[in-house]
Amino acid sequence: MEFRIFAPLFHHTMGKKIQDSNILYSIGLAYINLLHTRRAYRRFEVHGRENLPTDGALVFGVNHSNTLMDAMVLLASSQIKKVFIARGDIFKNPVVAKILTFLRILPIFRIRNGVAAVRHNDETLQKAVDVVRDHVDLYLFPEGMHRTKHSLLRMGKGLFHIAVDANKQFGYQSPVYIIPTAIEYGDYFRFRSTAMINFGQPINVTDYFRNTSEENEAVNINILKDRFFDEISRLFTYIPDNEDYDAVWEIVKMKNGKRAGGLYQKMLRNRDTVDKVLKFKEAQPEEAKSLFGRVGSFARERVRQKISVTSTAKKHPLLNSLWKSVLLLVGLPYFAASAIANLPVWLVTLIIRGKLKDPAFGNTVSFAVELVLFPIVFIAGTVLFFCKLPWLWAAAATVLLYFSYVFFVDYIELLRRCVSDLRWTFKKKLREQYNQLNLNKLF
Repeated sequence: MEFRIFAPLFHHTMGKKIQDSNILYSIGLAYINLLHTRRAYRRFEVHGRENLPTDGALVFGVNHSNTLMDAMVLLASSQIKKVFIARGDIFKNPVVAKILTFLRILPIFRIRNGVAAVRHNDETLQKAVDVVRDHVDLYLFPEGMHRTKHSLLRMGKGLFHIAVDANKQFGYQSPVYIIPTAIEYGDYFRFRSTAMINFGQPINVTDYFRNTSEENEAVNINILKDRFFDEISRLFTYIPDNEDYDAVWEIVKMKNGKRAGGLYQKMLRNRDTVDKVLKFKEAQPEEAKSLFGRVGSFARERVRQKISVTSTAKKHPLLNSLWKSVLLLVGLPYFAASAIANLPVWLVTLIIRGKLKDPAFGNTVSFAVELVLFPIVFIAGTVLFFCKLPWLWAAAATVLLYFSYVFFVDYIELLRRCVSDLRWTFKKKLREQYNQLNLNKLF
């Protein structure tokens, strides 16, 4: 397939750059970040800003685990101007291509897109270098595709080619840095979960080439790739993607699912548990193999019986379910009103999510539907309140309406956990199976 439709993307008005300021884009982004992206997560944290250099060009390499939401949380991390590079096949439709360009996204193509499409990569590369030359942050997902795992795919070379070319063109004037960046989610599939962005130690590409004696560019890029992989894998709960991945991740969740603290502290606890499990596997491979098998069996039964992993960490699940029941009872009237008011939002969300072939897009759908439909619900409700109620009551109702969809989603999550705690309370055999794993003593 020839991608002739992309040609207009690379022939803007003279002097027009993708990174140039645009008032419409700025207003829209501020609105989405403030009123939607942050609302999409129960907790949102950004760490490592102190690691970002202020004296050069920054190229960010980010793990890709949650489709469009990865870009949305990065945009919400700060008001600093950003440009993204995404896979070229999503630019196939001319209208979509114009929208993506407006959203400051550049296409990069792979050989499977066709030779004609790949030829555009040279122009994208030059545009990307121009972006960082103007000290605008450039973000890439070097894995090339999303995957809902606490792991990493094989890295492509686009990120490193851009950094190396930028260094060739202006590194003598301004240093070029690669910034390893990780995003960690509390849950890949549940709306209103948690999200954490963690910026790592910068890789000074200019210093590297100034001090290396290696002349082969391919070798240098591979060295940078290896260093980048090592750095980014330290920034989130990284688990090697092998046959034991599911068992290791289940152990991590059971060990750290309930403990309090911020997202960064939880990530550190997760990493510590992973390290202990991997050391156990290395020191006692047969015992580890047996444990992983029993953990897998327990996890399958837990999921079959619809018990949340957070319930397994509770010493007194019945008490937990009781206080949750009290909260649910108190909040029931507001929940009922919220469900009625937001019927179009959650009904459309359920319908679309039910038709998805890739469940990883579930959160993106939830976000997009809320972004489009909730403002309509809110405006219509506000007009109705002020037409029918005294202004003081109307103002109070408007405030309640603004928080209604968030409350609706959180209420359902609390109900799910309450039911899970009750089930866990009365599943004696499953609890015995959990105790026999002896995870607290092992790790």
